[in-house]
Amino acid sequence: MSFTEKKLSSSRVFDGRIFKVERDEVELPDGSHSFRECVRHSGGAAVLFNRDGKIALVRQFRYLYGEELYEIPAGKLNEGERADVSALRELEEETGFRAKKIIPLAEIYPTPGYTDEIIHIFYVDEAQFCGQNLDEGEFLNVEFFSVGEVGAMIDDGRIKDAKTIIGFYRFKEKFFR
Repeated sequence: MSFTEKKLSSSRVFDGRIFKVERDEVELPDGSHSFRECVRHSGGAAVLFNRDGKIALVRQFRYLYGEELYEIPAGKLNEGERADVSALRELEEETGFRAKKIIPLAEIYPTPGYTDEIIHIFYVDEAQFCGQNLDEGEFLNVEFFSVGEVGAMIDDGRIKDAKTIIGFYRFKEKFFR
């Protein structure tokens, strides 16, 4: 049995700067109809940067959670931008480090129940400092932590961000033994 749902119609509910919301009517596998509320997002890119055995994390306030979070550098893909180019751009903007070589770690669907966002996670271990260049309205600190410290921060709940947790464990699996 196929579980595929067929889109019958779609209407735009919201058209924002970061995402769009559509309401789709779908035909379900049994022939009945239902609706899907879809957050359309261009996707994102994130990079785990390991500098001399220390991982770069950015600490920034996240309004929707009402708290400061530790995350690997990341950002939204610009229209038509390749994920690796976005990851390198975000690394430079947020940490001030420019890299040339980037290695894919994972491609994740962070919330498949309501958004089509895909986050591409990469790894960098060689970069030169060139100066931080934050976006307007962006406020964050860059901090470096040992692999053990990052693991402990995940274990005790100081790191809650999914892309950071997945990136960290993929990094450990591939590069840290």
